[in-house]
Amino acid sequence: MKNLRNNTSKYITCFAFSCMLFSASCTKEYLDPSRAKTDVALTSQQGLTAVSIGLQRVYTLGRTGVMFNSIAANGFVTNEFSLLNSGNIPELQLSTGGNAVDGTNTILFNLWTSANKIIYDADLVIANAGNLGDKGYASGLIAYSSIFKALAIGNMAQYWEKIPDGTGKNVQFIARAAGFTKAIGVLDNALTVIAANPISAGFNSNVPPAVNIVNTLHALKARYALFSGNYPLALTEANAVDLTKSSAFAFDPASPNILFSIISSNNVFQPLNVNLGLTGANVPDAGDKRIPFYTFFTGTPTATIRMGGFATATSTAFPIYLPGEITLIKAEAFARQPDLPNALIELNKV
Repeated sequence: MKNLRNNTSKYITCFAFSCMLFSASCTKEYLDPSRAKTDVALTSQQGLTAVSIGLQRVYTLGRTGVMFNSIAANGFVTNEFSLLNSGNIPELQLSTGGNAVDGTNTILFNLWTSANKIIYDADLVIANAGNLGDKGYASGLIAYSSIFKALAIGNMAQYWEKIPDGTGKNVQFIARAAGFTKAIGVLDNALTVIAANPISAGFNSNVPPAVNIVNTLHALKARYALFSGNYPLALTEANAVDLTKSSAFAFDPASPNILFSIISSNNVFQPLNVNLGLTGANVPDAGDKRIPFYTFFTGTPTATIRMGGFATATSTAFPIYLPGEITLIKAEAFARQPDLPNALIELNKV
């Protein structure tokens, strides 16, 4: 009996010790020592810069980015693209249209989730940048992040009738027009901030140089003002854009242009035809310079149409806006006010 008690006591002690170890192993938090804590990152200039630059990565890189998915969705909806492989189910759904497009469509899913991720991260930068001592650097952070927040809101508003009015739980949804107005508000705030404290040279040296921040803010504001029907504002903002300067997303072998990757595989989609999907009276003239820029033929023994333009190489930059877009915004803004003589002047510039 004594031995039994002693053995039982040993077993209980061992069991209790094991439980203690198990409990400790379940509650211990293992942290990645190479990764900064969120609260620390958002209080430092370096951390906020990293988050801000990361917005461009989420927007542009890979098949999950907003750039690829917005282009793919637009191309099939407008009948500009031809599906090459019906095994690409998301593209097949969009090319078929109607009830074929369901909740499993990853193009729409990625567009939605990446856009909301950008808005969430941009809000963190915008909310915390003002706490920095260098106000010129803070202005750059706010302006740069606002570009991607506005693009994310604008892209969602273009594809959905209603979009969330923020991020988090129990968020209300707003109509498309209100979404464009919200994007304009984001851009307005950025322009106000940099008017008070111009962007510092130090900030400009730390972000991708291909993005012209001030021009892009005005260009996007003109775009969304036009979409929302505010034609006087669209014209004012379009006139504020310096058409001699470009603004684009730059790529390189380490961060490749996803459009080139997709097009060069020749296994997903290509342009439907040289008419850019247009029919009837809208077919481009034979001398339209867009045709040789955006399309070309290659392959043997029979050459097939391929996408050119901004999908020709791994490092081909993708424009955030085009000078021609800004001129057309002016033309439409004039026409809808209405001021047809000035609208025609702008159209003839294209």
